[in-house]
Amino acid sequence: MKTDSLFSPFQLKSLNLKNRIVMAPMTRSFSPDGVPTDDVAVYYTKRAAGEVGLILSEGTVIDRPASSNDRNIPHFYGEKALAGWQNVINNVHSAGGSMGPQIWHMGVMDNHYSGWLPDAPFEGPSGLNRPGSENGQAMTDSDIADTITAFGKAAYHAKQLGFDCIEIHGAHGYLIDQFFWEKTNLRSDVYGGRSLPERSRFALEVIKEIRRQVGDDFALIIRLSQWKPADYNNKLAQTPQEMEAWLNPMAEAGVDIFHCSQRRFWEPEFEGSDLNFAGWAKKITGKPTITVGSVGLTGEFLAAFQGESSQPSSLDELLRRFDRGDFDLVAVGRPLLADPEWMQKIRDNRTGELKGFRKEALAELI
Repeated sequence: MKTDSLFSPFQLKSLNLKNRIVMAPMTRSFSPDGVPTDDVAVYYTKRAAGEVGLILSEGTVIDRPASSNDRNIPHFYGEKALAGWQNVINNVHSAGGSMGPQIWHMGVMDNHYSGWLPDAPFEGPSGLNRPGSENGQAMTDSDIADTITAFGKAAYHAKQLGFDCIEIHGAHGYLIDQFFWEKTNLRSDVYGGRSLPERSRFALEVIKEIRRQVGDDFALIIRLSQWKPADYNNKLAQTPQEMEAWLNPMAEAGVDIFHCSQRRFWEPEFEGSDLNFAGWAKKITGKPTITVGSVGLTGEFLAAFQGESSQPSSLDELLRRFDRGDFDLVAVGRPLLADPEWMQKIRDNRTGELKGFRKEALAELI
């Protein structure tokens, strides 16, 4: 494989990346009571030493009483947690890496298998985490305002700690995505509505508050998905025109890069074109995009949680699309979770040394 194009630099605002490889955010749950440990710092630093262009952290939750359903998900608030993240970014920078935290509110969730529950009920646009499943309460106007403020504070702290960018988690059925989705957003106020642009108001206010807190020169990424854990075939935007009405206001509000989550990056988003989600987002907005979804491995990442192992796979189709200009950055998940040196092995054409992925990798920080 001729992969030279993936190893060209990328610059945008506060980002100055040595290559186009991004470590995708992957929940690890190794931060007791929300505090990242030295082991977490070592885990990310290994990827920086492995010359990953940009590391995006696992989802790290904002300061809301029920922003998480897992006590070991890292926080991005509070003195101890922020000190833990300071240790992470200092070590990543010392190893020559660039990194941004993914800031997150889970919204209405199923109860965690451990039995742990937050101190307050889960919250979301309508108390639903999927159609017919109510396990939380609808947010009041003051809840929404406080949540928007909490996103902004987390972003402010990220910049103050020295991170290189931030990513908002707006995908995969979590809080922001619950506002996007008509099946979980049943509101009749200004945060609801029959159209996707109407249901995007919450996301837009989050983006604007973050931009206000970090200024114009700090890179802001948002991760989006059409699919939902409750409906893999869902499409928020059914047509390119609907996608335009969804994405362009976010770009105008302050998003610099769209991180477009698919289960399989090669699948076309709409009939009549082989462009994937990231390809369409770039075509519509003119903004840089990140593609992601089963890059470098057989199978797809959700199957890994059910115990399915995967083997290395060709990057030829990815490179064809990248070289065509469909997207600017490539997020890699499971290969980097299992092997901190994956990027170097691809660059040096050491394909015989590539590792597969086993479910056991989810249970340890390698």
